Amino acid sequence: MESFDIAVIGAGAAGMMCAAVAGQGGARVVLVDHAPRLAEKIRISGGGRCNFTNLQAGPANYLSANPHFCRSALARYTPRDFLALLKAHRIAWHEKHRGQLFCDHSSESIIDLLKAECDTGRVAWRRPVAVQGVRRDEGASFVLDTNAGEIAVRSLVIATGGLSIPKIGATDFAYRIAKQFGHKLVDMRPALVPLTFTSDAWAPFSALAGVSLEVEVAAGRKGGQGSFVEDLLFTHRGLSGPGILQISSYWQSAEPIVIDLLPGRDAAAELLEAKSSGTKRQIGNLLAQWLPARLAHAWLEARGVSIEARLADLPDKALRGLGEAFSRWTLTPSGTEGYRKAEVTKGGVDTRELSSTTMMSARMPGLYFIGEAVDVTGWLGGYNFQWAWASGVAAGQAAVEFARSARSA
Repeated sequence: MESFDIAVIGAGAAGMMCAAVAGQGGARVVLVDHAPRLAEKIRISGGGRCNFTNLQAGPANYLSANPHFCRSALARYTPRDFLALLKAHRIAWHEKHRGQLFCDHSSESIIDLLKAECDTGRVAWRRPVAVQGVRRDEGASFVLDTNAGEIAVRSLVIATGGLSIPKIGATDFAYRIAKQFGHKLVDMRPALVPLTFTSDAWAPFSALAGVSLEVEVAAGRKGGQGSFVEDLLFTHRGLSGPGILQISSYWQSAEPIVIDLLPGRDAAAELLEAKSSGTKRQIGNLLAQWLPARLAHAWLEARGVSIEARLADLPDKALRGLGEAFSRWTLTPSGTEGYRKAEVTKGGVDTRELSSTTMMSARMPGLYFIGEAVDVTGWLGGYNFQWAWASGVAAGQAAVEFARSARSA
């Protein structure tokens, strides 16, 4: 049987950061992962350039049943701290927009950084190795039963992520371990995911696949549950794009979403004003200046208005209704594209049974949960990576101290 101070299961963003911090803190650390390829989720993120953090990251950018839980870790390891790490490794980066930071070159740079940090901490790698079970022995240590033999450790960190993108190895391992040691789970569901509609409901819009525009989108019947001004993308099955991915984290089944196709404009007032000016313009031509032409024309046709109709010939009531419809397009998704296209999993290990400063279990001393495995879900735009770094650092530092005290006891 091998023996270490700390085992980290899951060599993703949170796991590698945690292992590196613990190893450089003087602990003997083993990092275990079942995947044949290292950190595939980092590799594919941000279109291959890894949106590794967001300058604006703070508690308000995260969803949780315990909303204040993330505050401590995020305050103690900030985006500036991660940028200092990038500077030390000479990794070039740029800000895209709204505080979103990307690598100038490849997401491989982030993987190489984390691997190098682990190597500096003399972390032992065990991959691809599958953990078949975890148990507590009489000496108050954790024993990992793996397909490569048993590993005994004083502290155990679970960093195996959530259920999103199963084709690259996502599993429910973290949730099974949490339940084994008496932890509650907050219901899990796909988040940062495209929304879908029934084929009949979506038939008038399916031909718009590929059309995109900036909108304001909100969730709930009054549009009060989260609101984002971001791009929207029409697909064959429904809606995607950053705005829809953002609102998917707030959307509840059977509830509508509300979309303002012309954010910042009073479409009804502008249509009436254009009519009163005596213009002879056709409504289709006017709306094609405000919206993508394909969308404007499909919108009119779906409401029985000819694209060749002149504004002067349309009743004020019809123009007012049309403008209001642009501002409050209310529709109810039938579902989402599921975990196969979800960027993250909402819900997870209930943080009310974890320490917000150390990530350690209140039920099982020496056991930690970090990253996507716990009920902390960030917005789109680098926020979930920042949670991975912050929670990984918090657990890595704490696990060193716990293992040290256990060793001297």
